[in-house]
Amino acid sequence: MELTPDLQEKKQFLIAGLKRTYKVQYDAIQPLPYIKDRLYCVDKVFVEGGVEVCLAPELTRGTGGSWERLESYKSIYTDFRFNSKRRIIQGEPGYGKSTLTLQLAYDWCNGVSDSPMNNVETQILLRLRQLGSVKSLYRAIKSFLLFHEPRVTKDDIEKIIHSCSSVHIILDGYDEYPGRDSNDDDDVHRIINMELFADFDVSLTTRYLPECLRKETKRAKLTGFDDKARNEYIRKAVVSNNDEAVAEIKRLLYENSILADLCHVPLIFVMFAHMAHDQRDLMKFKSVTQFFKHMIRCFYDHLKWKYYDNKSNKFCCHETGHHELDKIAFEGLNKKNQQLSWIKTEFCQRVGPESYNQYISIGILVEEDEVSDVSTGDNVLFTTMVRFYHKLFCEWYAAHHLVTLVKNAHDLSDMLRFLDPFDLQYLFRFACGLDPNAGKKLINHLKELPDGDKFAILSILEQTGEVNDIMDSVKKLCSRRVDIQKGDSALLQRSMTQLLQIASKNNIPISCVYLGLCSPRVDESGLNLILESGLSLSILSSLQELNIYDSNRRLTNEEFAAILSYSSQCTSLKELT
Repeated sequence: MELTPDLQEKKQFLIAGLKRTYKVQYDAIQPLPYIKDRLYCVDKVFVEGGVEVCLAPELTRGTGGSWERLESYKSIYTDFRFNSKRRIIQGEPGYGKSTLTLQLAYDWCNGVSDSPMNNVETQILLRLRQLGSVKSLYRAIKSFLLFHEPRVTKDDIEKIIHSCSSVHIILDGYDEYPGRDSNDDDDVHRIINMELFADFDVSLTTRYLPECLRKETKRAKLTGFDDKARNEYIRKAVVSNNDEAVAEIKRLLYENSILADLCHVPLIFVMFAHMAHDQRDLMKFKSVTQFFKHMIRCFYDHLKWKYYDNKSNKFCCHETGHHELDKIAFEGLNKKNQQLSWIKTEFCQRVGPESYNQYISIGILVEEDEVSDVSTGDNVLFTTMVRFYHKLFCEWYAAHHLVTLVKNAHDLSDMLRFLDPFDLQYLFRFACGLDPNAGKKLINHLKELPDGDKFAILSILEQTGEVNDIMDSVKKLCSRRVDIQKGDSALLQRSMTQLLQIASKNNIPISCVYLGLCSPRVDESGLNLILESGLSLSILSSLQELNIYDSNRRLTNEEFAAILSYSSQCTSLKELT
């Protein structure tokens, strides 16, 4: 489509306006939510975690298919095996999906030569949670990306987009999209199903797969930070090339081995790394609950130091008295379709204006505009929504209310029917850590669930903070063959890997580990065995026998050598099969 001279000029306005909007977004990365004046450009802090692609997909809501690790996020767009107009990038909360989209925006705006965005004429990046009732992509672009550009209308955008030689659309956060999994005839679902912009490149980030996908859709997933990525982040964003400071932060992490799984989540590790650098006397944590309690205390302490006056006592009050916030968080999670954002005015009314303003100032809550009503022309009405800084914070406060409910309940199965431990493992672990009596009832409930017995052991550890209290259970578990298989739930795999690492750290003999169809590979450091699920097994010094079975895979010489090298570091190993 050939544009008139007037539209050619507006095209330049459009591209310049998009870059202006993206710059504001990618220049505002905030590693510690309670330090609002410490902002970074995404390129200064972005570190690549693990990325895998599904080469033989099973297009279901599960995680089936054959997955293979990529060298870089750039390979999602350059690897010929992943050639497609539709790409889905999956990842759990905090694994860096939105940060990756901002890095792609930075690449496009700055013409980064080795980026797949370098030759894209126009890039559209939309956060789906903000769309509200907006069904039109053009209106969404005008409302959220070009609201400051009066010279370009919604109708202009439609004409210009169709005239571009190449367009890359990035839709961030399908799992938070108000119209997700609906039958509405909106542009988002038409784009996913290739009924709209079939010739445009489209990337969709999400926690889970949409209900309906075209077979042409390719899938990638972010698998978190390994030791190499953590080391790179410390050097790039925290202490530069100060080897002594790098070693100190890593020492603090290794001393807090209970946090190993949590620090696999990039968002949590980033907060830990900055806290460890700022607080040289960072305490040793015995549980995830203890770490999170300390982190929340840091949020409040920073606000007290910033506004030290007679309000300090009020800060203490809100730090401990947050019952209504707990209730709101629990109500949001305890639904078939979880609610993760709320209308500001309603939320503020429930918790009270003073508490609300503190939660915003501290960084526990974040405000965001969402379209509430669409009128004619280019005019839309916005509603200010509020959400927790991260879903883990929602689980932390919900756990406090869960404790109250559990202590007064006789039958937990009906009350907890919407709370899936796989999706909300930290909600359960926090609750066990916050109150011993409620923890006992929750642990008994978990033991009755499929694969719940192993998770229950972790919850006992959370409850007491003492590894000694679960030693008998761990010894009993490790005295027989420990199976980790492809069909196991992610909850079971995560629980098993953590318990094996606890056993190894405490010199408990592990008789045998059997990995069935898990397609394990050794990471670049040579210190971790990465399973197909993305979970990892670090060196197990007390492991006596390791069996790896995968009838569908042939190891290369390099892969075999890496497994031999990993095994040789398991100093008690007697047999490798």
